[in-house]
Amino acid sequence: MASKLVVAAFVSLDGIMQSPGGPGEDDDNFPYGGWLPPHVDEGFGEIVGGMFANTTGMLLGHRSYDILSSHWPNVPDEEGAWINDMPKYVATRTPMTATWRNTEVLVGEAADTVAELKKRTDGEIITQGSSDLIRTLQEAELVDEYRLLVFPVVLGVGKRMFAEGTATAGLKLTSTRSTGAGVVYVTYEVTGKPALGALPEPA
Repeated sequence: MASKLVVAAFVSLDGIMQSPGGPGEDDDNFPYGGWLPPHVDEGFGEIVGGMFANTTGMLLGHRSYDILSSHWPNVPDEEGAWINDMPKYVATRTPMTATWRNTEVLVGEAADTVAELKKRTDGEIITQGSSDLIRTLQEAELVDEYRLLVFPVVLGVGKRMFAEGTATAGLKLTSTRSTGAGVVYVTYEVTGKPALGALPEPA
């Protein structure tokens, strides 16, 4: 028994993942909230549907849980049942009460609580948002796969998927797809540490 941990994220071309859905989604001081909606089209919807097709659980940090839980429980069942019914896990150092149905709170250090979660569950656990949590998961070498939707916009500031000091990793490209709006979807399997080498000397 062991789950696969997938980091799924919307990122700008320069790796920013903060506040894609709208102004003030994460931080009122972030000047570019809402950079995702102008690029939504049919292809985007198909990709997102496939991204979650085999998901058996969702992993969130405390802040991302607060954002999602303020919206999805109020969505009609025909639109939101898939996420409301899905098992959800919140990694937090601070004890909290989760009111969103089917949510389990993992109190403690995420490197430990998520490692234990992977051991006791089957299937595929996927993250949403939660940039600080993702960094911890990367450092603990708990990430098995990345599913990234890369948007044709450069933001320059904000929380990054791979900030300076991110733990190193080797990746294997497993699929690519693009949309009419210019969004590129890439999936990578984590293979361990990066392979190193040297270019041949010029003749």
